[in-house]
Amino acid sequence: MSSRPDILAIDAFPSPILERLKERFTLHPYKGVADLKVFADKIRGIVTGGGSGVKPEIMNALPNLGVISVNGVGTDQIDLEEARRRGIKVATTQNTLTDDVADMAMALTLAVMRDIVRNDKFVRAGEWPSRPLTLSRSMTRKRMGIAGFGHIGQAIAHRAAAFGMELAYFNSRPRLESNCKFEPDFQKLAEWSDVLVLAVSGGPRSANMVNADILKALGPQGVLINIARGSVVDEIALITALKEKQIAGAGLDVFQNEPNINPEFFALENTVLQAHQASATIETRTAMGNLMIDNLIAYFEGRPLLTPVV
Repeated sequence: MSSRPDILAIDAFPSPILERLKERFTLHPYKGVADLKVFADKIRGIVTGGGSGVKPEIMNALPNLGVISVNGVGTDQIDLEEARRRGIKVATTQNTLTDDVADMAMALTLAVMRDIVRNDKFVRAGEWPSRPLTLSRSMTRKRMGIAGFGHIGQAIAHRAAAFGMELAYFNSRPRLESNCKFEPDFQKLAEWSDVLVLAVSGGPRSANMVNADILKALGPQGVLINIARGSVVDEIALITALKEKQIAGAGLDVFQNEPNINPEFFALENTVLQAHQASATIETRTAMGNLMIDNLIAYFEGRPLLTPVV
């Protein structure tokens, strides 16, 4: 690159990633649409997270925007059709976070089914000498249904198989390379499952796909695990189902309106909650940040994006 292109940074990034960005680009932290007017014409690229994306008003305010590099795999907060119309390239950090997200799905499944968090509190409260432990449930030979069978869904299935679980999946099309059972009816998958794991993409097509009917189908012994997007679940229906024991429990890494999530979740003992941490390991976040930068460098050097979406 002969010059330092101006880049809008919507999210904050770890120090090593931030320093590498500053070495190659002139960085402008996003402070609001009104502040963009000062340097809007200069901005040729955006770095952002999958959860933040790029709001339409930001995209509309940047006439010379050429590339959006996402530090994540979600694009539901980016108007991809508008990006295509304007010729704006979009890249994600696909294939860098698969293993850690799949690990989180299994960690949440174990935590809910084996009562890990509740029993930790039991021991710390000094209750062990005074009353017996509550029995939890085994994962072996349980049925796990996976909604969304891309790289992450398949990685979850690989891990669950090692626990001796029976597997089936719901997807837009069958994966012929997989030995898992394909179930084209999502409600039937919920009825079949002891554990229902959500690994679908966000966006309008999957919005509130887990509703009261799906939770009823999952049933009083069923467990819901969400490492996808908060928008996939009707949270009012989920909170009702958890309160009334219509399902046994839930392990949730993502929520609607995060980080300001519905406070009713805090009082539910049959849940394990995480702060959208599935990919939050040093190794994966470093790889994600570097790939985000490498996609920018490729664009400004006139090369194809490494992991393009648009």
